[in-house]
Amino acid sequence: MRSRYSPPTTLAACLLALTLFLGLASASLAQEAPPPAEVGVIAMTEQPVSRRSTVPGRAVASQQAEIRPRVGGVVTEILYAPGQPVTVGTPMFRLDAASYEAAVSSAEAGVARADAALTQAQTSLRRSEQLEGSGVTSADVDSARATAAEAEADLQSARAALRVAQIELSWTEITSPINGFPDVAKVSVGDLVTAGQADTLTTVTRLDPIYVDMIEPSARLLSIRDEIDSGALRMNETLKVSLTLENGRSFNGTGSLVSPGVQVSTTTGTVAVRFQFDNPNRIILPGMFVRGDVELGTVQAFLVPQRAATRERDGSLTVWVAGEGNLAEQRRIETSGSFENAWVVTEGLAEGDQVIVDGLSSLRAGAEVVPVPVTLDAQGVVQDVPAEAAAD
Repeated sequence: MRSRYSPPTTLAACLLALTLFLGLASASLAQEAPPPAEVGVIAMTEQPVSRRSTVPGRAVASQQAEIRPRVGGVVTEILYAPGQPVTVGTPMFRLDAASYEAAVSSAEAGVARADAALTQAQTSLRRSEQLEGSGVTSADVDSARATAAEAEADLQSARAALRVAQIELSWTEITSPINGFPDVAKVSVGDLVTAGQADTLTTVTRLDPIYVDMIEPSARLLSIRDEIDSGALRMNETLKVSLTLENGRSFNGTGSLVSPGVQVSTTTGTVAVRFQFDNPNRIILPGMFVRGDVELGTVQAFLVPQRAATRERDGSLTVWVAGEGNLAEQRRIETSGSFENAWVVTEGLAEGDQVIVDGLSSLRAGAEVVPVPVTLDAQGVVQDVPAEAAAD
C-alpha cells in the first residue's frame, strides 16, 4: 500500500519558491515607482506694484440747461437745428412780441410825461425861490421843492418801468445760456407758452468736458485709508483714472479728480467720487455706464499669476509652492486686488519662494517635485527659461 506522507523536502522547496517570488515582485514594484514630477515654477520677488481699484461709473453732463420761457406768448419761430452746437446767446426760439413792443412804447411815453412834469416842477421851484419874501412864502417854496422831488421820483419810476418792458421784450427771443448741444424741440410753431412753465422747450447739454461718477463702497475707502495710515500704500500725488466703455474698448484719455465724495448713500453704502474727462469727440454721453480703473499709488507685494491660484470654497486663495526639500506645499495667500493678469499678494509668501504655475493637476501635499524655472507670456502661456538665465 502507497503511503500518503510527503517528504519534508517538498515543503521546504515550496517555501523557498514563495520567498523568491515575493522578492522578485518587490524588486519589480521598486523598479516601476514613478520619478518625481517636473513642475514649472516662478521665483517670487517683492516689488513695487501699482495699487489699482476697478469701480463702476456713470457719465454725467458737466452742464445741462433746461430751456423754459420767461414770458408768455405764441411760438413764432424755432431758430436752431437739433444736435448742432450752440454757444451762449445763440437764439433758439422766438415768441410773438407785439404786446411787449406796445408795452415798451407805453413805458417810453410814461418816461416822457414824467420828464416834462419834472421840468415844470423844477421851473416852479426856481421861480418860488426867486420870489420868496415878495408875495411867496417859505411854505410855498417848501411845497414847490417837494413837488420837484416827487416829479424826479416819478421820472425814475417811469424809467424803471421802461427798462422792465425792454427786458420782457428781449425775452421774447429765447437764447441758449450755455455752450452745448440742443435736443429736439418739444414745442411747435403756434404753441402757446407761459412764463416759468413746468414743461421745457428743449434741453442744451455740454459734452466736453464730461463728468463720470465712480461708485466706491465706503468699506473699501476705509481699508484704503488704513493702508495709507500703516504706510503699506504710498499714494500718488494725483489720481490717474482710465475708462473702459460699454463695448469693452478703452477710452483714450485720463481723468482728473473733481470731488472726492462727502456723503455715503444710505441705501447702497457707496460714495460717488466725481472725475472729469476731456470728451472732444463726444464719445461718452450722459447716462452711459463705464468702468473706471483708478491708480491710487504703489504697494510692496508679490505678483502671482492668476492661473497659479485656486479659489477655495470659503473664498480664500491658495497656491502650491515647491518648498524645502522640493516637497509640494499648499499656501493660503492674502491679496489687495489684481494687476493685469496677476494677483497682488501681500501675505502668505516670502522672498525667493518658488510658486508652481505649471503641472498643478496631480499635485498633493508632501509630494516630491522637480522645479523647472519658467515664465508666462502676455497670453499666459508657459515659456521655459533658458538655462543660462535660470543659472543667473
